[in-house]
Amino acid sequence: MIYKIIVCFIAGMGAGLGTGFAGMSAAAVISPMLITFLGLPAYEAVGIALASDVLASAVSAYTYGKNKNLDIRNGLVMMLTVLLFTLFGSWIASMVPNTTMGSFSVFMTFLLGIKFIVKPVMTTKESMASADPKKRLVQSVFCGTLIGFICGFIGAGGGMMMLLVLTSVLGYELKTAVGTSVFIMAFTAFTGSASHFLIDGMPDIWCFLLCVIFTLLWARLAAKFANKASAIVLNRVTGAVLVVLGLGIMSVKLL
Repeated sequence: MIYKIIVCFIAGMGAGLGTGFAGMSAAAVISPMLITFLGLPAYEAVGIALASDVLASAVSAYTYGKNKNLDIRNGLVMMLTVLLFTLFGSWIASMVPNTTMGSFSVFMTFLLGIKFIVKPVMTTKESMASADPKKRLVQSVFCGTLIGFICGFIGAGGGMMMLLVLTSVLGYELKTAVGTSVFIMAFTAFTGSASHFLIDGMPDIWCFLLCVIFTLLWARLAAKFANKASAIVLNRVTGAVLVVLGLGIMSVKLL
């Protein structure tokens, strides 16, 4: 039992920090930890990870929203297209053999971390406000479609792809990008976890509770720190967290 608590604590800490700082999906961290060190079936581990993501993302989104770092209007548009095309991507993937590309999201996490350290996102809210609302709405639909299809097809990378798209394509400043990303992730994670539990039944109850609690705790702490930090500090801390998580997950996958 002690061993299980330690594994869940480390998994929850990594997932919570990734969620609170970068809008990263808990599934990218928790799933490989539970599969590798506790021997849980992959489907069950993903269900637990997605369930852990729900509260952690919701609390993070609330914290970012309270600090006016959340774009609900465009977030809702992107969320709907992400959900719709995730289902479409999953259906396409079911007809194509060997489409699992879990290493894609891990490598992307590492590269995105390097990007935030080397080339920080220094967009301001003033420059965000100057963008054409109609153009941004169209971009949100297009990007949500692309993200949803890729996530459904390869089964990974949603949080990281959203952060990359929001900062690089839609021109969001980092805090608003993370806030909007975790807002979307709260809904997508709920949908995913609910479907997993309906299909597979309830998972290991202790792993479930421990991962949810630890992920929520660390996500809350990370989100509070992120909203108080300056843009350059947040870029570097976010980059460092992503690089460490990327390397850590790659190491776990090699075990």
